[in-house]
Amino acid sequence: MAQKTIKSKELFLNRELSWLEFNDRVLREGLSDKVPLLERLKFFAIVSSNLDEFFMIRVAGLMQQRAAGVRRRDPSGLTPSQQLQRTSERTHRMVQEQTSGIQNVLDQLKDYNIQVWEPAAWTAEQRRFLKNYFTKELQPVLTPIAVQEAKPLLPGLQLYLGMVLHPIDDAQSSAQIVIIPVPRRYPRFVNIPSEEGVHLARLEDVIAAHAKLMFTEHNICSEVVFRITRDADIEIQDDEADDLLSTVQHAVLDRRRRSAVRLEISGSSDRVLKKWLVDWLQLRPEDVYEIEGMIHAGDLMEIAFRRGFEKLRDPDWPPQIPRDLIGADDIWQAVQDHDVMLFHPYESFDPVVRLIQEAAQDPQVLAIKQTLYRTSGDSPIIRALEQAAENGKQVTVLVELKARFDEARNVVWARRLEDAGCLVIYGIAGYKTHSKALLIIRREDSRLRRYVHLATGNYNDKTARLYSDIGLMTCDDNMAGDVSAFFNLLTGFSEVVGWKELTIAPTDMKRRFIELIDREVQVSTPEQPGFIMAKVNSLQDPDICQALYRASQEGVKIWLNVRGICCLRPGLKKVSKRIKVCSIIDRYLEHPRIYYFQNAGHEEIYLSSADWMTRNLDKRLELLFPVKDPNIRLRLISILETYFADNVKSHWMNPDGTYEKSETKEEPLRSQEKFYLEAVEAARTTQQAPSRFQPLMRPS
Repeated sequence: MAQKTIKSKELFLNRELSWLEFNDRVLREGLSDKVPLLERLKFFAIVSSNLDEFFMIRVAGLMQQRAAGVRRRDPSGLTPSQQLQRTSERTHRMVQEQTSGIQNVLDQLKDYNIQVWEPAAWTAEQRRFLKNYFTKELQPVLTPIAVQEAKPLLPGLQLYLGMVLHPIDDAQSSAQIVIIPVPRRYPRFVNIPSEEGVHLARLEDVIAAHAKLMFTEHNICSEVVFRITRDADIEIQDDEADDLLSTVQHAVLDRRRRSAVRLEISGSSDRVLKKWLVDWLQLRPEDVYEIEGMIHAGDLMEIAFRRGFEKLRDPDWPPQIPRDLIGADDIWQAVQDHDVMLFHPYESFDPVVRLIQEAAQDPQVLAIKQTLYRTSGDSPIIRALEQAAENGKQVTVLVELKARFDEARNVVWARRLEDAGCLVIYGIAGYKTHSKALLIIRREDSRLRRYVHLATGNYNDKTARLYSDIGLMTCDDNMAGDVSAFFNLLTGFSEVVGWKELTIAPTDMKRRFIELIDREVQVSTPEQPGFIMAKVNSLQDPDICQALYRASQEGVKIWLNVRGICCLRPGLKKVSKRIKVCSIIDRYLEHPRIYYFQNAGHEEIYLSSADWMTRNLDKRLELLFPVKDPNIRLRLISILETYFADNVKSHWMNPDGTYEKSETKEEPLRSQEKFYLEAVEAARTTQQAPSRFQPLMRPS
């Protein structure tokens, strides 16, 4: 097929609509009666949290383009206005399904004595308790605002009560609109005492039911619950900023003042009050979401994670000892002996934390270098790096201040690390540093040895229990040399080096991927067709899509496991009939990036911090690294094959961008469950095995 044809807009799906299909797959888990009830609430909550970010960034960006008169079409041929229209239509349908699904689950939870009470159903005893709770706990912190006079800036992502008041004794006075911010520091659900079970009232219902106590000389004519989402798509121009810390802090504050992009409002809202809000926020009708149920389902996490009721959630899967570290008493000696793969969360993240903690205390360790993109709120890794610097080690940390929505937290980490004596850097101007790399330099006998950890996921001990990711520990000289050169690149020694193992974005990674795809075409034969397997979070880059289309046309078989956005259309005659795409949505968020190339029997497999997205390949500092250990290569190939064999939690993509849930009469195979059971079995069968490594004795 001609080059012009594989660039045709008909071959590309719109990025925003593809993302909404991903969020719909998350919603399907919430709607599934095969998922435990409290887990279903969790998925409904994730749908809402996902939509918040989608509107703050993607929809906001499209609105900026529309306001600027931009009519440039995306690869699928849609203008910004057309994208906004279609995303609004799709999202409204999604929210309706979500609202109905939530009510269905809450109704079923009543059978297990978990009940969210509607105000009309409160008993006399419950009303007395809630009135007392309001007067003692809530009323002192509430601040009603007469918005027609004060014209306040209402922060986004907060619940509000809007009320129309009219003086009792003055029929000639005009009505007044008052807004009450629902306090964020209180749980969304108020516990109502009961002899058994869990009985709850929504916080906004408690405030609304007792608001008359604050407005004794007014009648409350109507009321609504609403929530505003504001534009958060702020680009930080770090190449022009003398003080990046200050620039990021100002950008975070600026988000609070940005334009509204969405209004969620209770479905039974007063028409006058709704119109006033829409006009005040300068929104279009399609930007308004009337919800006949709970606004912001993200707070359902409060119920989903309540203690007890274990039968209503997935069984606990405690992380196991990593297979490559079983029987190892000394992590340094283990990594010297062989490369170590870690498959989180089935295998514990603790060895990564322990490696840094031991490095901080080990007198033989001279230096530690690490990238930090996102980390946890109370990070043991940050504490270990601080301790290392205080112990006199040379500690260099790249803290990516521009990690979306973690900017404020990362500013705090940067200042803490600087105060502890670490050298803190902020990457290369104009690019986000998204790579995940750790380098430890240790003196051993008469030589220096470099220990490396590279990963597909962040150095975050909390998300390592929730996200599926893969890490690699190695002492390989070539790999360590490249990682050392990479850190020199980050710290300003930017002379071009000849990489031996690593491939770097934005300079070479896209070119390398296309070379690997094209090589598969060159070595493919009718007897032994080429074969590519890839696992990514997203596939959007047009150049990568076109390379995959070319490979499919030349007979290469291509299996893609894409969690979220996929702009490529599989299964098209004469273009992509040899490409199939599946997506896994299960209890853990799928996050690894794995790339396999059959290479005429000389199999190669790579791990990366990068997806097949233009932003990763052209606008971020990313790492692609080969897996050299043959045993780990075989294990990763098996992991990929297991994902494609999943017939329980997999969804298969149609050429039109829709997905169908896998349905089969074969023996069920749930990939995440299989990975966990394999980790348990590996730990069980070797727990009695003698230690392969003798611990190194510390000097007394």
